[in-house]
Amino acid sequence: MEKENLKEIYLAGGCFWGTEHYFKQIDGVVDTEVGYANGTTEDPTYKEVCTDKTGFAETVHVRYDPNKVSLRFLLEMYFKAIDPTSVNQQGHDIGTQYRTGVYYTDSADEATIKEIFTEQQQYVKGMIAVENLPLKNFYKAEDYHQDYLDKNPDGYCHLPKSLFEFARKAKDTEK
Repeated sequence: MEKENLKEIYLAGGCFWGTEHYFKQIDGVVDTEVGYANGTTEDPTYKEVCTDKTGFAETVHVRYDPNKVSLRFLLEMYFKAIDPTSVNQQGHDIGTQYRTGVYYTDSADEATIKEIFTEQQQYVKGMIAVENLPLKNFYKAEDYHQDYLDKNPDGYCHLPKSLFEFARKAKDTEK
């Protein structure tokens, strides 16, 4: 598929190792890259992001084929992998870099994102704490973070392995 036919979305779901691995399982996701989004410094390192002083969230850049999978479906899958009411924490990971967020580059996606947030609110107790913002900046994480769980199958992950199997089997029935 030509790169210009792909769409993209940036998803922060706690530790990016598991979030990336989860989205890689979904049919229609063409490419993923982990990095740091919407912070206040230039080209941060992992060590700097972990200080809670840079404002960055561990984020997965998801490129997908809109002929195979919709943004709606990806966001519905995203909400299955996070605790949407948790602030600056997913699983045992605590800190501002572990906050949840949906960051978009195409303003045409904003309406779909808002619609999904509204729909998801009815399924949770408390208010959704997931950021919904335009992407301000994104810096690729160090190479050892890329495809981490592929390289380290028994590596740490806040997501249960059953969720990866769920993502592998999930299909966007609207496509």
